[in-house]
Amino acid sequence: MKNYIETRAVETAQYIIENNATVRRAAKVFNISKSTVHKDVHERLAKINPALYKEAQRVLEQNKAERHIRGGMATREKYRGEKARKG
Repeated sequence: MKNYIETRAVETAQYIIENNATVRRAAKVFNISKSTVHKDVHERLAKINPALYKEAQRVLEQNKAERHIRGGMATREKYRGEKARKG
């Protein structure tokens, strides 16, 4: 594996852990696709740094468990904004 890929995987995982970031936000910050973030954090990082991998997985699992709540809040805010414009 090329060195820059290993470095990117570690930096992405550190960002996710430090900022409690989602895959989508990490992809945006590092200007890479969500698929690349998944590949880096789920596959490559396990081989590079198992301890960091476990910590990143914990954050991503927490985000996955909470995403339905964030989606509901976003929908509620969307419709509140439409009522304000109509009213």
